[in-house]
Amino acid sequence: MQDDEGGSPHPLPGMIAGNLGDPIRFEEVEDIIGFSASAAMEGQDVKIITCWGITSDEPGFHRLAESAGNMIRAWSERVQMAIDVSSYKTVLLVIRPDKTADLWLDTAAMSMNCITTRNVEAGTAVFLSDIGDVTAMQFPCVEFGKQDKVLCLMREAWGFALAFDMNPSGQLDMNAFERELGRLYRQLKYRHLYEVVANCESLDRLIAQGWFPFVEILHKEFGGILGLHEGGLDLTNFETEIVASFDQKRLDHMLSRWFAKPHFAAKEALLREGVEAFALGRPITAIKILVTEIEGILNVAYRAHTGRAGKTKTLLAFAIESAEKRTGGPGTLFLTAEFNRYLLNYMFASYDPENLTEGAVSRHLVGHGDAGSASYTMVKALQVILTLDQLAFYT
Repeated sequence: MQDDEGGSPHPLPGMIAGNLGDPIRFEEVEDIIGFSASAAMEGQDVKIITCWGITSDEPGFHRLAESAGNMIRAWSERVQMAIDVSSYKTVLLVIRPDKTADLWLDTAAMSMNCITTRNVEAGTAVFLSDIGDVTAMQFPCVEFGKQDKVLCLMREAWGFALAFDMNPSGQLDMNAFERELGRLYRQLKYRHLYEVVANCESLDRLIAQGWFPFVEILHKEFGGILGLHEGGLDLTNFETEIVASFDQKRLDHMLSRWFAKPHFAAKEALLREGVEAFALGRPITAIKILVTEIEGILNVAYRAHTGRAGKTKTLLAFAIESAEKRTGGPGTLFLTAEFNRYLLNYMFASYDPENLTEGAVSRHLVGHGDAGSASYTMVKALQVILTLDQLAFYT
């Protein structure tokens, strides 16, 4: 795996990396230009799909995958082989401009372009809990030419995905193709997560309780939250366990991540005070300090970027835009569109002194002194800390 910095991947110095085997070579293959989008009689117009990515959860996948499989099967019969691509986890087909094609069947080395939640040294083990986001899937030991055409069929977490670029421009954009593979991988690997956030009613119920698939808990505690949430069960006991899991070591790790960012470092004294209050079991102090610093941190970053200050909605939009620039767009595990909903509907919910939200500790309720005393809990304090942590990944 790689972090989110840099471009095309290369084997690390002093490390061995390579494909597991050689590709199967086909000669004199047909010059495929794409897949038909609809049926048509001879002489009629037909739309051709030249570049696409689709999962087995979407209509049309099975027809496309079967067509690609039949094409490869026909080519393999010419070389006296019988290849059923559905039997493999990762199938990579590269069609060259000289009408040859190379087929890798679970033999091409793969890497993931990831944003990590901690510093990672070269050659050290990386665990699922270390991954904040997956932005691209790559084949670092396969050479791709600008005039090549590429197709990939993969299986992950009980689902399939198909991506292809038949390169109609003659200038293959492998960076775009790798990002598309990363998107498809995320859709399969984290299907359960995307299903929850795609359901606005379910997401809003989760948000109303102050929870979100924060990066820090995504691969750890969030699975338990999600299971209870989907079952309509009470979260109280599990929330107590989550709070207890944030010991000093874990909090210090988060703080080190924050202060690596100049706009967080500018507020270091205040942030340390707030997090220390949480560690000492003083949620009122923690919330009072931390929830009102969110805008201040974003304004420091916004001023550095634009030279001027911004109002609340401008600052929140800036945070989302920054995250999407970092990951290459919406739809990643950063869940930028959904987190924007969390910020606007919960942490920065509109303030109405005549219609107060019971149990909430939004920025405006706390700032105006209208949050009820019973709202200042350790769970709510942790949710504020996790909100700040999410923004540390975004900005």
